[in-house]
Amino acid sequence: MAPGALARFLLRRAPTPLLARPFAAKARASRRPQEPELPSEEENDFAGGEVTAPTEGISKPLAEVLKELGKRVPDSLVKTRIEENGFAIKYIPWHIVNKILNIHAPEWSGEVRNIVYSSDGKSVSVVYRVTLHGIDAEIYREATGTASVGDTSYGDPVQKAEAMAFRRACARLGLGLHLYHEDMS
Repeated sequence: MAPGALARFLLRRAPTPLLARPFAAKARASRRPQEPELPSEEENDFAGGEVTAPTEGISKPLAEVLKELGKRVPDSLVKTRIEENGFAIKYIPWHIVNKILNIHAPEWSGEVRNIVYSSDGKSVSVVYRVTLHGIDAEIYREATGTASVGDTSYGDPVQKAEAMAFRRACARLGLGLHLYHEDMS
């Protein structure tokens, strides 16, 4: 059987649950720009389409999981944010990173390890740990994310810092790491 064929078979057979609106979504969410649709599984073998990911019983060797996560994320899933200084930053939204982990490393786990406010109270930093479990080993990576307490343009500062730390921890495992090196080539 081809690599990933079993997972694709199981993903197609699993019923798709109705997705509820996240509790943190604001009433004015309709003013945000529309999210691009995720490519279908036939168009993109990386993140898959709107299918549920298996959550148990599909263990793989850790090397195989890391190889899948190290693949380049399609440009259609990458967002660009313009900073105040005009610098463009490419990133993958946390919910897309979460979905990719659910598909390629269904037995992953994550946790907030620490939340620290700066001494002047102007920023908050979050330490996040992502652990991948393979049939032969497990590995974890931690990273930090920091957000200004005064900046509430896209939600709560702790949530922003957590999402940033989560994405960075995943990048340390190879997921989306290419975004950090694009400008260097």
